[in-house]
Amino acid sequence: MPTTRTVVAKDQGWPVGVLYSRSGATGVTESEHFFGTALAIEEINALGGVLNLPLIPTAYDPKGSPEEYRRLTSKLLIEDEINVIFGCSRSSSRKAVLPLIERHNALLWYCSFYEGFEYSPNIIYTGAVPNQNSIQLAAYLLQNKGTRLFLVGADYIYPRESNRIMRDVVEQYGGEIVDEIYLPIDAEPERIKDVLDEVREAQPDVVFSTLVGQSARSFYQLYAAHGLDPKKIPIASLSMAEEEIRLIGPQLCEGHITAATYFGSLANESNQRFIELWRNRFGDRPTSTWSEMAYSQVHLFARALQRAGSLDRRKLVEAAHKIKFASPEGPIAIDPENNHCALTPRIGICRSDGQFDVVWEGSGPVKPDPYLSTFGFSEFWLR
Repeated sequence: MPTTRTVVAKDQGWPVGVLYSRSGATGVTESEHFFGTALAIEEINALGGVLNLPLIPTAYDPKGSPEEYRRLTSKLLIEDEINVIFGCSRSSSRKAVLPLIERHNALLWYCSFYEGFEYSPNIIYTGAVPNQNSIQLAAYLLQNKGTRLFLVGADYIYPRESNRIMRDVVEQYGGEIVDEIYLPIDAEPERIKDVLDEVREAQPDVVFSTLVGQSARSFYQLYAAHGLDPKKIPIASLSMAEEEIRLIGPQLCEGHITAATYFGSLANESNQRFIELWRNRFGDRPTSTWSEMAYSQVHLFARALQRAGSLDRRKLVEAAHKIKFASPEGPIAIDPENNHCALTPRIGICRSDGQFDVVWEGSGPVKPDPYLSTFGFSEFWLR
């Protein structure tokens, strides 16, 4: 039987856990999660906290290891007596900690886009699911870039499930998957070069990449050197965002495509404020979908805590279902049917300065459908 434990606010503030890898294979993108979380906590505390009490974070670095995620989650829950955690990035880490989160009746705020097909009453999922990014990207590629796709991904659950969805959509609408290849998360450059040789030989219309971490950055860096031109054969991704593009070299990424709910180039008042706060705190490092949703979910939590007045999991979730936040990507809200976030899908093409031209965006937030009950092309077919 799961244990039920109500944690009340300590006299000095509201304790929360932060569990993102600052090192390891995905240390770059997870550090963006960390920085976005830290920025929001600092901002909220500077404005007086929640109900006149500050958020008090306890942060650990799991170093990209599912086993460390599990161990440190147990430490937060049992030794630190914290039952609200902002954390995990890859699906492998989320699934590693989920049994512990549920057993202790805690609450995990998970901000990464992911493959869907999951629900837990103990998780608030604030990142995009396939009906908020993959479906729109497939439609855009089939209409504007061609019907022959080459799939390459890291060898774990998120890339395999994302590629399965992409294959289903593309083939159902008359396209073809010319090949599907998986690499270790920490693939050596020589293995990446072999895949690029296969791409060059296959001559697809688009490469859909679900590589992550250094393997993804190496793939982009080596692309042009293998005679592959983004203007003719672009890489399409759900994850390649501004900070990794800065590390790769923006000129090498010009013309490649990303589907996301946030880009740093969005021209709205909330985003301009976010960018100003970010630059004042972190300098020239750009904002991205990785940092923005981490930032936004802390604000959602703070609003839910303000309403609930308690860190009790049930009260927080009930409160989270009733609040909205004017985030840097636009209005967001948690769907009470599935604990996922309504988000606005967008498609961007990378520029030589490392920012994105948004070539398509939805008319407003899309209701999350984590089980992808319909492809919904009638609603999202791009014109």
